Amino acid sequence: MNIYVGNLSDEVTEEELCEEFTPFGEVKSVNIITDKNSGRSRGFAFVEMKSQAEGEAAIAGLKEKTLRDRTLDINEAAPRSQGRGHYSHGKKGGGSKRRSGHRRF
Repeated sequence: MNIYVGNLSDEVTEEELCEEFTPFGEVKSVNIITDKNSGRSRGFAFVEMKSQAEGEAAIAGLKEKTLRDRTLDINEAAPRSQGRGHYSHGKKGGGSKRRSGHRRF
């Protein structure tokens, strides 16, 4: 299951996100989305959990979680219609999303 994680602080790392999700099950990958020009975090990420049940448990367990003084926005990621293997957080707008720093665990 792929999970959208929004409202991230610029200081949050992929390892840190993995640590938050691991108590709920196996984390397959974490990908913090970065700006293609500056390389800085765009404030959101995608976390892939091994199973639907583990993903649902993580979403329920981390709703309203505060990480580095920010309350996380967590939802199941909806597949993008372009079929490029990227995921969307289900909200309209926001431009293109670049996947960089994709880390598998």
